[in-house]
Amino acid sequence: MYILEGNIGVGKSTFLRLLHHHCPEISVIQEPKDNWTSDAQGQSLLANFYQNPHRWAYTIETLAMISRVKDHTREQVDLNPKRILERSVYSGHYCFAKNDHAQGFLSPVEWEVYVRWVDFLVHQGCKPPRGFVYLRANPEACFERMKKRNRRGEEGITLEYMAQINDWHEKFLITKDGVAPYLANIPVLVLDANHNLIQDVQRLQMYVEQVKEFMRTTQQVEKFVGATSAPL
Repeated sequence: MYILEGNIGVGKSTFLRLLHHHCPEISVIQEPKDNWTSDAQGQSLLANFYQNPHRWAYTIETLAMISRVKDHTREQVDLNPKRILERSVYSGHYCFAKNDHAQGFLSPVEWEVYVRWVDFLVHQGCKPPRGFVYLRANPEACFERMKKRNRRGEEGITLEYMAQINDWHEKFLITKDGVAPYLANIPVLVLDANHNLIQDVQRLQMYVEQVKEFMRTTQQVEKFVGATSAPL
């Protein structure tokens, strides 16, 4: 299993749709965003969070973690290696929840409880992916795309917040600051997502080939490491 990561509005869903269209043998699994954008008891948790993050941060981060762990554990037993999952339990923790903690949206007690759940559900229960594909774009481009798509529940997102999430993605996937050692060694394919891949067909085709090659080489390395570490 591989994981596609990137900021809000970077174009993850669009890229997965185009990737599968040009390479049908790659299975794509969309992010279960309806779990926190749909009404629950007459409320949208996502909209509530952006309006009052101190009140709703723990609720939405816990629900997002549970949803992503559920998807992750289901997908990790699938034997098809050419599968790519949109966003993950890892960016949920290292980007969104860590930002909530840094901004003071989570109280010390809430953060402690949340981290314990991450250790139990994520670090112990989730098998690491073969690789991450990182759609990387500047926050301004992501912000404009987000406004253009006009998705329900995202009305309260600011450019400042998106810049913060961008910085956490860089720490998570590029500099690996504070990332668990078993994740820091996972290979990352970085794709420049500042371009419009719907219009730039040549670049899209190049990215599709890069993803295919990334999957091929990482699986070869995995087989080699497994062979060399096998008992005599």
